[in-house]
Amino acid sequence: MTISHVEVPGSRLHVIDEGAGPPIVLLHAGIADHRAWDTMVPPLVAAGHRVVRYDARGFGASTTDDVEFSHRADLRAVMDALGIQRAALVGNSRGGMTAFDTAIESPERVVAVVGVGAGLAGFDGGSTAEEAAIEAEYERVDVAGDAAALTAFEVGIWVEGPGQPAGRAAAAIRDLVYEMNLPLNEVGHVAGRASRLDPPAAERVSELRCPVLVVAGSLDFSGVVATARHLEAEAPDARAVIWPDVAHMIGMEVPERLADAIVAFLAPLRPWA
Repeated sequence: MTISHVEVPGSRLHVIDEGAGPPIVLLHAGIADHRAWDTMVPPLVAAGHRVVRYDARGFGASTTDDVEFSHRADLRAVMDALGIQRAALVGNSRGGMTAFDTAIESPERVVAVVGVGAGLAGFDGGSTAEEAAIEAEYERVDVAGDAAALTAFEVGIWVEGPGQPAGRAAAAIRDLVYEMNLPLNEVGHVAGRASRLDPPAAERVSELRCPVLVVAGSLDFSGVVATARHLEAEAPDARAVIWPDVAHMIGMEVPERLADAIVAFLAPLRPWA
């Protein structure tokens, strides 16, 4: 394992590089940091991949000033610093958005994309009536300004799943997500100002020329599943897999299963560098 820092304008990115072989870059969710991938890395390394993960600016051990920046440019900077010309991108939630955006903006750098409970910028998959009520409560808790209450609420909907009983997910997962997410909700947290791909990815799905695998959980918000189905239908080379027993943090809930799916998906594309 090599731990390093990559300097980008206004930020210092915390990067972990493990293994050898065709490189995979893991992009974490917006309620997490690189630790969300801890249990995913060993099986991917064992399958013969170089696995890179980093904290996005303002997350985990990465710092940022209050500046405008691009998640796509940060990703390319990490790849450049590590001498990686082309990589497979695996992105959870917000990380999935970054992966899709980068594959559109810099297709020559991306071998394939695996979206994991992923979003697609500019696409609204809709909500059920029950989910709309949860979203309204989410907004109320958010504006109340209680970081601990907001973090607990987010753990409930993103880790357990919207409308799922407390304790459905393992306590270790809930506790780690709470630990990763709490600093992000505290007053004074600096995240920078991320620039968006323009036009957004939802209007440019036809430009996703690389192979795409989208994994979603039936216990997640229905809009996430709709996003996976939309990509399968509209992207040139995309496949959706919907698992019935997981919510949003799929890599934490079933790391071995997800790693196996990623390795099998990427196997026909090997080797790349």
